[in-house]
Amino acid sequence: MYLSKEKKEEIFAKHGKGANDTGSAEGQIALFTYRINHLTEHLKKNRKDFNSERSLVKMVGKRRALLDYLTKKDIMRYRAIVKELGLRK
Repeated sequence: MYLSKEKKEEIFAKHGKGANDTGSAEGQIALFTYRINHLTEHLKKNRKDFNSERSLVKMVGKRRALLDYLTKKDIMRYRAIVKELGLRK
């Protein structure tokens, strides 16, 4: 999946500290969430695409690690990003 520069900047501007702030945990979590949602839809149509399935599992693990880091670092930022992205029900 190719993600355009404009779309990445939009995601980072909305969830990070700015369009060029690609290092913030919130921005990275938002980007992983966007890519995870896209891959999930792809895998619903292409069930035997095991390479994409592996990529999806790895991305979910990376997002989980970032969320764990944010929990330890600043619980308020964690709660804000989880609520914003709707990760917990």
